[in-house]
Amino acid sequence: MNPGTTGTALAEREPDAIYQGGKLVGRVIGAEMDTARKEIRFAEIYNSDYLMLPDECEFRQYRILVRTIDDATKVSRDSPQKGRILREVVAEILGYREQ
Repeated sequence: MNPGTTGTALAEREPDAIYQGGKLVGRVIGAEMDTARKEIRFAEIYNSDYLMLPDECEFRQYRILVRTIDDATKVSRDSPQKGRILREVVAEILGYREQ
């Protein structure tokens, strides 16, 4: 492993999670790829309190940037999907992440 990496190689990452700086910062439901338009649409991103929206992030093998969010809510700690929930999210595919 290279110095400075956090041990989250592509094979070790959760397939339905978003990462920033090597850390899991959100979980997704309903990911739809549109590679022709260089977009990924998410029905929902939850547990996203630590997702820094103006910054680049990673989903599976892609580097992405969130462009639009239809709805955002904060859910109580008693809910199974805790934290901030983003719905109908469109992210631009910037390229492939380095492994």
